[in-house]
Amino acid sequence: MLAVIFAGQGSQEKGMGEEVFGRYPGLVQFASDVLGYDLVSLCTEDPDGLLARTEYTQPALYVVNALRYFERVHGEDRTADFLLGHSLGEYNALLAAGVFDFETGLRLVAKRGELMAAASEGGMTAVMNTPADQLLKLLAEDGVDGVDIAGLNTGSQIVIAGTPPVLAAAHECLKRREIRFVQLKVSAPFHSRYMEPARVRFAEFLTGFSFAEPAIPVVSNVTGRPYEPGQAVRMLTEQLVSPVRWTDSVRMLLDGDDGLEFAEIGGLSLTNMVFKIRAGV
Repeated sequence: MLAVIFAGQGSQEKGMGEEVFGRYPGLVQFASDVLGYDLVSLCTEDPDGLLARTEYTQPALYVVNALRYFERVHGEDRTADFLLGHSLGEYNALLAAGVFDFETGLRLVAKRGELMAAASEGGMTAVMNTPADQLLKLLAEDGVDGVDIAGLNTGSQIVIAGTPPVLAAAHECLKRREIRFVQLKVSAPFHSRYMEPARVRFAEFLTGFSFAEPAIPVVSNVTGRPYEPGQAVRMLTEQLVSPVRWTDSVRMLLDGDDGLEFAEIGGLSLTNMVFKIRAGV
């Protein structure tokens, strides 16, 4: 059994896509026309320093992930038995499962990136070796309110989100207790209550599209379980305000087949997480 996994925001880097852009000139030009800027220049040269901005990062990563997956299919690699992606990567999983076509996915992630970038000021922080319930208890003891759990990446790493003052207070709490943390290079508190304005507007945007049922099971970030029939719109809107349940997603697959193999599109960060989850770290 094989699960193909797709990296999300944070995996972008200058030079990405160079190995595939030349093989899909029509799709690349189409994507550039839809987005209104030179996608190849953005990804390979990033002359204006825009690649790290959410509204540019998300469509750029979607396209690169898609082309890399198309290369995998054309190379007649093993067909996936399951598909899953981390945050933005879930859109590539849905594309690979036939839930929507390349153009629809591109328009969805472009709007998603625009709304998420505009929704709120704030940020996210990765916290090490502290379970979510214990962390929330420690924050409450210090009177820190407004922190949301935004990601459950492995047994040893969770991600929190909040406004700048909230995160600053959380960081002080963590420092006092000598808990290791790393502030992430993102511009907003994704996957938290602070994305509610984006969720509302994105839900309205999704009414203009139709979605097929997955031809291959896709594991949802929201539930850590495969998509159920007719749930695409709800899952995609709830994903904006819900934590990414990556640990639950991977454990669910491993419980069904401990020998399951994983193939990552877009780097090795998720593969490393899978290794830690499998090892019980």
